[in-house]
Amino acid sequence: MEKKLPRRLEGKVAIVTASTQGIGFGIIERFGLEGASVVVSSRKQANVDEAVAKLKSKGIDAYGIVCHVSNAQHRRNLVEKTVQKYGKIDIVVCNAAANPSTDPILSSKEAVLDKLWEINVKSSILLLQDMAPHLEKGSSVIFITSIAGFSPQGAMAMYGVTKTALLGLTKALAAEMAPDTRVNAVAPGFVPTHFASFITGSSEVREGIEEKTLLNRLGTTGDMAAAAAFLASDDSSYITGETLVVAGGMPSRL
Repeated sequence: MEKKLPRRLEGKVAIVTASTQGIGFGIIERFGLEGASVVVSSRKQANVDEAVAKLKSKGIDAYGIVCHVSNAQHRRNLVEKTVQKYGKIDIVVCNAAANPSTDPILSSKEAVLDKLWEINVKSSILLLQDMAPHLEKGSSVIFITSIAGFSPQGAMAMYGVTKTALLGLTKALAAEMAPDTRVNAVAPGFVPTHFASFITGSSEVREGIEEKTLLNRLGTTGDMAAAAAFLASDDSSYITGETLVVAGGMPSRL
């Protein structure tokens, strides 16, 4: 039996990028179950349609729009169609991310560096530029960064550096968008999703990561969704410019 969730987001309109699977879908489903009208987006129409159908089957008011976040027209379209349908935007979660290569930073091709910067950082800024005029007073912006942002290393080093940039962007935009909009971030630890399939692919890798956590387990999309729902709700109305680490006690900062 599913536990009954609070309805903290009743009457709110929420957009989550890259929300047809993994952490993005977990977040948008949680928002919907807490009463928000939700706008699903990702690159492929079929994935968007499938996610919307799943959400509607749970009684959620869901609307789907195809959006490749690096495409300017797609971003404008996401904002315009949402405003046409719902008249406002209360919650934005910038979740879209790419990790096109596992090369060391000094061996990374320029095209890879450009893509990492464009998808993981720049597109969120440009999307928020389009959205800012439509954000309601009391709105909430949430960036999905990563535990890797605190100490970028190994095969995900450059990806981690882009996530470090989001820690700074959270601080900068919290100041710029105050007092009407709160800006925070969630830094997930390791969550076995399609995006992080290297974790589940090897039991050795998985066990090694589990041992680095204090809770001796990987995170779930539900863990991340619960944190995002808290930051989107009025329960966190006095929190802005902060990053909530959701990583089972993995080392992040003092």
